Amino acid sequence: MTKTIFTNGTIYTFDRGQPLVEAVVVENGKIIDTGSHQDMNLKWGRAGSTIVDLQGKMVTPGLIDSHLHLSGVAFNFLDLDLTGVKSKSEMLEKIRIKAKTVVPGKWLVGMGWDENLFTEGNVPTIEEIDHVAPHCPVYLKRICHHAFLVNSKALEMSQYHPANAVPTGGTVVLDPITKNPSGLLLESASQLITKYIPERTYQELKAGLQQAMQFAVKKGLTSVHTNDPAYLGGLDSTYKMYDELINHEAQGLRCNLLIDYPFLHQLKERGMFAGFGNEQLQIGAIKIFADGAFGRRTALLSEPYHDQPGQFGDAMYEQETLFQVVQEIRAHSMPLAVHTIGDKALEQVLDVLDQLPTVEYRDRIIHTSLVRDDLVERLANPSRVADIQPRFVVGDYPWVKERVGGKREPYLYAWKTLLDSGVVCAGGSDAPVEPVDPLLGIHAAVSRRAPGDSHEGWNAKEKLSMLEAVKLFTVGGAYATNEEHQKGSISRGKLADFTVYSHNLITMENPDDLLHTEIEMTIIDGEIKFQK
Repeated sequence: MTKTIFTNGTIYTFDRGQPLVEAVVVENGKIIDTGSHQDMNLKWGRAGSTIVDLQGKMVTPGLIDSHLHLSGVAFNFLDLDLTGVKSKSEMLEKIRIKAKTVVPGKWLVGMGWDENLFTEGNVPTIEEIDHVAPHCPVYLKRICHHAFLVNSKALEMSQYHPANAVPTGGTVVLDPITKNPSGLLLESASQLITKYIPERTYQELKAGLQQAMQFAVKKGLTSVHTNDPAYLGGLDSTYKMYDELINHEAQGLRCNLLIDYPFLHQLKERGMFAGFGNEQLQIGAIKIFADGAFGRRTALLSEPYHDQPGQFGDAMYEQETLFQVVQEIRAHSMPLAVHTIGDKALEQVLDVLDQLPTVEYRDRIIHTSLVRDDLVERLANPSRVADIQPRFVVGDYPWVKERVGGKREPYLYAWKTLLDSGVVCAGGSDAPVEPVDPLLGIHAAVSRRAPGDSHEGWNAKEKLSMLEAVKLFTVGGAYATNEEHQKGSISRGKLADFTVYSHNLITMENPDDLLHTEIEMTIIDGEIKFQK
């Protein structure tokens, strides 16, 4: 096979034996040697070898997003994208423009709105949405996917009636004066609407997913851990789509698929398990929810919300039921990937895990947003990974301070505490909740503030160093799927996945320089899949 020498770079390997090199030699998708520019060219630079000049640029192991929803990113290409909208009037204008393209009776679906970003106005009312989109049903997911907005046409098309039973855990928010629906639905109340929204065709979904994968690669990602079956038509449809795109159409991006708990029995029937697949596409952990989110005070806390005394949040399962669910997952020798935002939710999950045997693959505690000292100690277990999303600090501050109060704020997004306590951490985006851009995640981890802000950072003692932050998206991501022997460092025998940058992150003194850093190349399996 032809060898490729990626040379003349500033290559951070994250391999203790040889932490900084100038050249990497690749054959058949694997790293066969690393060293100086001179040595590697003398040793391997014979006729037939391909030379790629990195022009002195910084290189790291390929970036990994440890938790996102590529299906959600796909829908941003297919539907109305409200991510980053800064006011009610801007949101309504986007709805109005999109509605002009929708024929009567067809659904206008969108996602990504976040009223905490609004500099003007609050959440649009049902009357306001009716005004800009009177002819078509409208269904808009909040960025957290725990709250939803609809118009009157959507209620009409869904045959809504006040006497309809609302699914357990959901709320149809009523106008305090008229007692009519305000247009806002919380949690599982969305099911009253979603069952009436026509499903997209397989080819439409696949085309959107392909765009999402290509977008991720442009952002420097070589691997992602993605949770999609609930949005891509189920287990079979999801796996088929990814198999076609990755194994047959060579999209390149490596994908580890988190599978929602309701599909566990199908997984068993098809003989699938954690690690099923190949180096490009694998089955990962079983995904469940332990609680909700801070925004709507549904994250489960051990003490009441500071800004709403008496409200503790919502547990998705009674403790006995949670035990039974995880026990069933364990019976299939599967690892757990569990959404936990609040400290009480984390405590309940750890109480269950401590009673059950571990399996070959590590369990993933996704988000781990609010912790306590006693819980940090229990997280520091080699069979557990804290799957964190640094950009949450941008999306949630400053309003989240009012939710938890000053006493608990030191334990909010306490990434430095987790790392210093020996907790294995992986970095993700939870896209489309936050952007598919690991450089923005790294910026949030080291600055703990939004781009453009000038303060020292929220809960600044929890800032990470640049090296720690980059390792979240490389070494940590590899550990989350038990692939540390294949990914996460540039070492002999490992997969030839690299990310090349326009600036040197490790020597960067001002984290805001990250905002001007570009991805020069994304290399997967030794092949350049993206080049600026």
